[in-house]
Parts: sequence; structure tokens; C-alpha cells
Amino acid sequence: MNELMAARSLTTRPVVTLGGDAVAHVKDTVCDAAADRITGFTLTGRGLLSGPLKEGLPWQAVYALGHDAVMIPDRRGLVNAAAMTAHQQNLRARLLGARVLTEAGREIGTVLDVVVEGGTGGRVVGFRVAASRRFVPGSTRHRSRVYVPRGETLTVNGRALVLPDDAVRHVADDLPGFSALVGGVPGPWKGSLP
Repeated sequence: MNELMAARSLTTRPVVTLGGDAVAHVKDTVCDAAADRITGFTLTGRGLLSGPLKEGLPWQAVYALGHDAVMIPDRRGLVNAAAMTAHQQNLRARLLGARVLTEAGREIGTVLDVVVEGGTGGRVVGFRVAASRRFVPGSTRHRSRVYVPRGETLTVNGRALVLPDDAVRHVADDLPGFSALVGGVPGPWKGSLP
């Protein structure tokens, strides 16, 4: 499995050609309606006072999503941003702040971030969640932030995500633990549901 990263950390990441030319910066990540994978990025200019670009970067034009940059073969892969986002929404509008529930109706919490696979994958593998008091007991002031796997049959309905019950049997406290969890490697996660 490729490196996992938080989608919010992609904001302002440079978009660079394989020839080394800096093209733009990521403004936001765009995903499909099922929150299954990244479909592209909206872009902003490279300067401090640059605004949004009219061009977007579809996932098909991405050579690799790396820790420090989004690599593309060349500028020819950029498309009209409005056309690219016509049937999809950016992660901020679609998922951040959405309620997370299980199929059995148990409230997990609200989405703080989306965890995506880097490299050539672009899959959405899970969510960073502000856990509800019932899911992770404690005061609201010190409420836990946990990483929850996406599961195979995620349903996105309006501003709610419905995860399969087995997807939240284990959660991780941090991104390295979550990487071990979804990669099938034993790691420092804690059990959540009986």
C-alpha cells in the first residue's frame, strides 16, 4: 500500500511537472460521489496573492501523489475546472463536518479530515473523526480524534456517512497506527465496538 495522507494536508501542495516546472498549488481535493477515490484537484496560482485557477487537475493526469508534491507529466493534462467539478464536489463541501454513523445507527462522530492513499492509488481509505461521547467516552473539551476505516460499502447520504458496522470494530489514534490497521499489519489501534 502507498503512503497514507490527510486530504487537508494536500492543500497548498505544489503541482510539479516531471521536468521540474512548478505549475500551481492544490486548492482542494475533489472526490467522487461515493467518497471512494480522488477524481482531481482544484488549483490556485503559485504566488502569495494568486487566486484560484480556471484550470483543474483530473486524477487521470496525475503521475504520482507524493508527500511533498503532486507530480504530473506536463501541463497538457490540466482541464477546465468547472467541467471537472460539474458532477463531483470538493471534500470540504461534501465530507468535512459530515456525521458518521454505522448501519446499526450508532453515532461515531463528525468528519475532520479524509485519509487518502498517495502514489498512483488515490483511494479514500478512511476518515479522521471527532468521536462522539458515546463512541469514545470523555469530556467534549478533550474528546478524542480517531481514524476510522472507510469500509467496503460506505453510503454517502446528504451530510451523513453510513459505515458498515465491521468498519469501526477497530480505530486508530494516529495516522501511523491507521496505516498499519488498513494495511493489515498489527498496529497500535484500540477496539471500539463490542
